[in-house]
Amino acid sequence: MEPVKVALLGCGVVGAEVARLLTTQADDFAARVGAPLELVGIAVRRLGRDRGAGIDASLFTTDAEELVTRADVVIEVIGGIEPARSLVLRAVEHGASVVTANKALLAADGPALYEAAAKNGVDLYYEASVAGAIPLLRPLRESLVGDRVTRVLGIVNGTTNYVLDQMHTTGMGFAEAVEQAQALGYAEADPTADVEGFDAAAKAAILASLAFHTRVSLDDVHREGITEVSAADVRAAELQGCVVKLLAICERGTDADGNEAVSVRVHPAMLPREHQLGGVRGAFNAVYVEAEAAGQLMFYGPGAGGRPTASAVMGDVVAVARHKVVGGRGPGESAYAQLAVQPMAETVTRYHVRLDVADRPGVLAQVAGVFAAHGVSIEAVQQRQDDAGRAVLVVVTHSATDAALSTTVDELEQLDIVDSVAGVLRVEGGDA
Repeated sequence: MEPVKVALLGCGVVGAEVARLLTTQADDFAARVGAPLELVGIAVRRLGRDRGAGIDASLFTTDAEELVTRADVVIEVIGGIEPARSLVLRAVEHGASVVTANKALLAADGPALYEAAAKNGVDLYYEASVAGAIPLLRPLRESLVGDRVTRVLGIVNGTTNYVLDQMHTTGMGFAEAVEQAQALGYAEADPTADVEGFDAAAKAAILASLAFHTRVSLDDVHREGITEVSAADVRAAELQGCVVKLLAICERGTDADGNEAVSVRVHPAMLPREHQLGGVRGAFNAVYVEAEAAGQLMFYGPGAGGRPTASAVMGDVVAVARHKVVGGRGPGESAYAQLAVQPMAETVTRYHVRLDVADRPGVLAQVAGVFAAHGVSIEAVQQRQDDAGRAVLVVVTHSATDAALSTTVDELEQLDIVDSVAGVLRVEGGDA
């Protein structure tokens, strides 16, 4: 068989591991694909750097635009929007299938890439873009295509999970936990994309698009990071038998007019410790999928790193290379449902509200009155003293809209009996 020509864009942590696998496991890949995989070039920004043992130096080039025109399969692991977007489009226009790990590009401009791939009769695969080595996107796109997915709930950022886990298990503050994550290589020197939720939001957009057959962009995702999560919030969660996790939540429901819609959001939330996601420790990822026929499914594993991500990349490479050998292509974009994305104000969930209040009679009645006035039903109330002896009122609500809770908090802050609204966290995963 004629070899399938493969071009690699980027040779960082992931790219170097992909190149190593292509080189050291060439015979296995040839048997799985039905033809040899020939690495014809590796595009890098600068020549002369040590990219790791075992990579032929003659493969390196700085001319990525020329490289993609002589490949049957292009692997994009450079990240970012440009030049990745232009290179991917150039590749598909020249008849190459594309495998990418670029969640930012897919979340920002996925529809244009899908349309270009369909127009040119090639594949666009991206298993590695959301959860590293965890097989997740293919099950959503193929295994569950005969079912109706109702909810996707996941921990899709290892950095933030490590930080929050350290805050729970060691009592560290946020800043100290981030510094430790950086020292161990779990967080970048600038951790903004992780701790502010941008990375998880891009992944949520991809998950929702696949799960609900609806185009969901990064701009559609409500995003809150973990920078405001305090040690006091963590302790409050523990008192309720919960942990705080940064969650990507994609749900099918109805909008204010009763029409079917989806909500997509990323924010910190309390989860019961016994919930399947509550025990996900360290930098691991996990995604919980609910479907009408299949029921509840759990996907768990390392969500980042060179080797895990390269595993997912090569799984896609084998799949699209097989299509090149036998003809045809795999599933493309499925956006037939065209469901509306609910604004966050209409999204319904439960809340844990912590108030510093005056220690005198009638406080509870006034606070309860404010909740009732805005249609927010109270599930449980607890009054206690903090370490400084001040009165603390903890209110856990039944499900309410985000808009109703926001107006409730605004009014609570105006009461003379409320010293401060010390913390507001959403509650997911059942009773808390």
